[in-house]
Amino acid sequence: MPADRPRLLYVTDLTYPAKGRRYGDEDIHLTARLRADFDLALCHPLDAAALMEGFDAVVVRNSGPVLAYQKEYEAFRERALVLGTRVYNPLHGRGDMAGKQYLLDLTAAGHPVIPTADRPEDLHRLPEAAEYAVKPKAGADSIGLRFVAPGDLPGLAYGELLVQPRIPFRYEVSFYFVDDLFQYALYAPDPERRWVLEPYAPTAEDLVFARRFIDWNTLDHGIQRVDACRTPEGGLLLVELEDLNPYLSLDLLPEPVRERFADTLVRSLRAFLGE
Repeated sequence: MPADRPRLLYVTDLTYPAKGRRYGDEDIHLTARLRADFDLALCHPLDAAALMEGFDAVVVRNSGPVLAYQKEYEAFRERALVLGTRVYNPLHGRGDMAGKQYLLDLTAAGHPVIPTADRPEDLHRLPEAAEYAVKPKAGADSIGLRFVAPGDLPGLAYGELLVQPRIPFRYEVSFYFVDDLFQYALYAPDPERRWVLEPYAPTAEDLVFARRFIDWNTLDHGIQRVDACRTPEGGLLLVELEDLNPYLSLDLLPEPVRERFADTLVRSLRAFLGE
């Protein structure tokens, strides 16, 4: 084994109890492939700040919602900046990596996103709905999500909450990218079963929709997942731009697609390291 191979610290929580997903299995598979090209060590997200020195890059994968370890995550980010450690995905992402502010920014800019407000004076800009989704700005994995009636909106504790109309949709679909390269798409035919996914063949129009958010995020390198919902009228609306640690559902892919994804990831990491 060459002594000058890049050294990666791969951050994952192998035991995180994700509903409908198997974080550990996905990362075991992916790290087995990456070991062919890199010297690799795995660590829990709580240990990343202490262990990152001496590695050429830190790869953040299925590390779980940072809401559960916000203080430690901020310490990790600060430590990486002090040491000049490369982090993949890079830490300047504008999507979920930075909280849910992007939903407000995209709404204000007129992008096709589920309309979002965080102040009572902006509620009039939302479409009328029988129910509204309320979730924390710093939330993830549906933590803290609840649905309220229109009459309950004035009494909410605004500031750290987001409000969206509960929009009926036909299905949810996710588009997966490495850097700016589309890899594959999966969708959940049953709206009540978000993580029961099947392969999805996107149209050219679908990919134009997804790419506009990849372009908006301006990450030169990294893995991103664009989550959207198909409205009854046939259009797509952004649900989430996941640029921190998107679950990839690799186990649902045909072997050639899974291997192509891994090969693209290796090339992206090498380019990220300046090779």
